[in-house]
Amino acid sequence: MLQSIRDRSTSWGAKILVGAVVVTMALFGVESLVGLLNSDGEEVAKVNGEPIMRQQVELEVQRAIRSGQVPPEQERQLRADTLDNLVTNQLLTQYAEQGGLHLSDAQIDQLIVTLPDFQDANGRFDSELFRNRLASAGFTPVAFRAQLREDMKRRQLQQGLAISEFSLPSEQQRLAELQRQARTFRHYALTPEDLTQAPEVGEDDLQAYYEAHADDYQRPEQVKLAYVVLDRKAMAEGVEVSEDDLRQAWQDRAANADRRVSHIMVSIGDERSREDAVARLDDVQSRLAEGTSFAELAAEFSDDTSTSDEGGDLGVIGRGFFGEAFEEAAFALGKGQVSDIVETDNGLHLIKVTGLDRPSFEQAREDLRQEVAQEQVEDAFNDKAQELIDESFAAEDLASVADSLGLERQQSGWVSRDAADGVLAEPGVMRQAFADDVLEEGFNSEVIELGEDRRMVLRAMEHRDATTLPLEEVRERVVAAVTDAKTREALESRADELLTSLRDGEAPGLDWQRTESLSRQSGGDLAQPVIDEAFRLPHPTEGETVYGRASDGQRVVLIGLSAVTAGEANEQSEAFVARMARQLRSQAAVNGLLEHLREQAEVTRL
Repeated sequence: MLQSIRDRSTSWGAKILVGAVVVTMALFGVESLVGLLNSDGEEVAKVNGEPIMRQQVELEVQRAIRSGQVPPEQERQLRADTLDNLVTNQLLTQYAEQGGLHLSDAQIDQLIVTLPDFQDANGRFDSELFRNRLASAGFTPVAFRAQLREDMKRRQLQQGLAISEFSLPSEQQRLAELQRQARTFRHYALTPEDLTQAPEVGEDDLQAYYEAHADDYQRPEQVKLAYVVLDRKAMAEGVEVSEDDLRQAWQDRAANADRRVSHIMVSIGDERSREDAVARLDDVQSRLAEGTSFAELAAEFSDDTSTSDEGGDLGVIGRGFFGEAFEEAAFALGKGQVSDIVETDNGLHLIKVTGLDRPSFEQAREDLRQEVAQEQVEDAFNDKAQELIDESFAAEDLASVADSLGLERQQSGWVSRDAADGVLAEPGVMRQAFADDVLEEGFNSEVIELGEDRRMVLRAMEHRDATTLPLEEVRERVVAAVTDAKTREALESRADELLTSLRDGEAPGLDWQRTESLSRQSGGDLAQPVIDEAFRLPHPTEGETVYGRASDGQRVVLIGLSAVTAGEANEQSEAFVARMARQLRSQAAVNGLLEHLREQAEVTRL
């Protein structure tokens, strides 16, 4: 997959960037495999016959919650929005692929290693930064590459649409004039306190609103669960680890720790035989023994011109970056040591380890203790996992399983397929909770693998079908909604009365606020609906005031526009408006395409 990039690489430094992608995939390989084994096969939608799986939705939801973008209490709405976005993305991807848009593996590889988000202060691809940022976002390299490929296809499509759009100079000029325009107006906000009496809410009003908005008061199918979780980390917490075991683990880590290396490379080819290359490096080794610095010799002798001026520095590498011979030599060295001559496809090398990327023993003590303790309980964990499989399959309840394995039997409140939290929200759990064997037959679930270190079994305790909640149960919500609607209607009616008086030349006693020369960019403290309406009103003639109103939540704002000024032209504003016009036209083109695709598509939500 990466060979085409390797073939075109002209420096060892380029190979390092590509190798960094390979090693991160290797480091995430187990996680990727676990994700595949635990994948939830339940389809939630089909777009032109192509499925969208529940796991796709769940992964996106959990990523958003973990990143802090969406609070957990909005999880239900987030799932609905996420599914809508996945449907939209699927439509665009299908259209792009039908149009022949394509990205090769080599293009994806090159894009990853050049993304600034994954580069260190020196502009080099940083494998640790790559790992950490993907992990914090809930991605494996396999999943990240797949999503990046789809995103780039859609971006190609959108960029193509953007390039095809244009606007005439006269249109750009008119837009610039509108953008520079400033307006002077007065405004007064009507609030519920301006009403002589609060609107009355009768039983008939409640019933009518409730029936018209029944979808807002749906309760999904729900279940209460009992469950047990077998956790290897929890098993390891009580294990005593000796100082000798900790020291040995620390030493073992050193043998596999990422390390900063430098090299001196002498190439072999038509101009230099292998014997000449060996002689050249023998000379280097002699001068190293005499005390000449490795960096100085790299600048003088190394054929890798991309690193020779930097002392031969290759940066920090991990296992999997290079070929077997290079790797064996590099990872057999301690800090400051230099290898014997190492032969690779690129030539002959002397390798020096300039640093080990590992914390001190004291800094790593707690991590080491957890690592060693988990290794020591691995056999016990595997035995208990098998016991959990056997016990849960045969048991007629979950309490006896918990007692037998010494686990805590936990119980949830009401949860639905799309609304669970904590461990119950992890991929695959709700599919098991609503499986026929669990829900209808009353059996314990299959053992659910929650990553490498946890296993779960659950049992349905109570179940209730989806239903529309009775009015009495949601009365407070309905009363609040009807009251808000009636209050807004009353305020709009009062505003219309005042507007009629103002347009007839009368002057109701209102405490107007005045805004001078407001531009579209300097909204200040005014709400956007008010600004929009102020710029939507027609130009007043001299000495005239044009009136209108805008709704802003529970307020209705009266607006009296008295003056419109042209504003001063400037190149920055002209450029901004031209960019804005292109963006608006491009977005309109994308929206138009999406509307067409939705009309033509066969989308089934399951």
